[in-house]
Amino acid sequence: MSIEFVKEVLSEEMRAVDNLIRTSLHSEVALIGQVAEYIISAGGKRLRPQILLLSAGALGYAGTHHHELAAMIELIHTSTLLHDDVVDESALRRGNQTANAMFGNAASVLVGDFLYTRAFQMMTRSGSMRIMEVMADATNIIAEGEVLQLMNIGNTDIDEAGYLKVIHYKTAKLLEASARLGAILSLADPETEALLARYGLHLGAAFQIIDDVLDYSGKTEEIGKNLGDDLAEGKATLPLIHAMREGTPAQATAVRSALEQADRNLLPQVLEAVKATGALDYSRQLAQSEAQQALACLNGLPDSPQHRALAALPSIAIERNH
Repeated sequence: MSIEFVKEVLSEEMRAVDNLIRTSLHSEVALIGQVAEYIISAGGKRLRPQILLLSAGALGYAGTHHHELAAMIELIHTSTLLHDDVVDESALRRGNQTANAMFGNAASVLVGDFLYTRAFQMMTRSGSMRIMEVMADATNIIAEGEVLQLMNIGNTDIDEAGYLKVIHYKTAKLLEASARLGAILSLADPETEALLARYGLHLGAAFQIIDDVLDYSGKTEEIGKNLGDDLAEGKATLPLIHAMREGTPAQATAVRSALEQADRNLLPQVLEAVKATGALDYSRQLAQSEAQQALACLNGLPDSPQHRALAALPSIAIERNH
């Protein structure tokens, strides 16, 4: 199944979520609306709200609270993007200039704070301490993941386990929370809730690994950012970790030097080492394993369009080119 099937299943509900997102951006402070509208309008996969809506639907939820929670999840994700682009000094996201490139770092950080706190206002309207507990824990872990990633900039000694910890914290945790919230709203039993949460975690890991692969194999016009951005930021992602571990001494040294200098000009040497060591194939295989584990978590759920859409997402995650 394709992403078009997922969009078709969710078309009406995502319209409601998008309307809520835009309503939530309202502020009497004009700059807040300008920056928030810019980043929201830039597009994006809306993966996290989709997972929340699908998990709730797959478990038979028939209310409308999941729309507001889906909008809340997207605001949190968007706030992290605003902060990430400032920390990473990024100039391009989703094929457009980043908000910090357009409006400056200060505006991006402060509007990111606005979106983050607005999300928590929306969260409290659920009236569920359980939902607030899940989101408080998730956002705290995400913040830890951001700091872990910062500490690992230029770190050529990071191993695969260290890399996986960062992506579980920084990326997969919010997808885990998205799937878990759908189960909580549906009053699912603890075992089912845990399975949906694990689905989100494995799916998030698969998505991030493929993102890291595309940074060394994609096309700028397709992936919406410059090739080699991770290298220019000194990030030792899985393809480079594998190349340093499996390459010849000369290849490992080339990758280490490029990371330590965070020098995009050394990208050709890095790409040569990545290709010679089969690093991209290795990384894709690990993403495939994560996708299969995500799919296995759905066993036992009743058949429904939402279930089939959830089952389609792992394949979509690893087969995409952007």
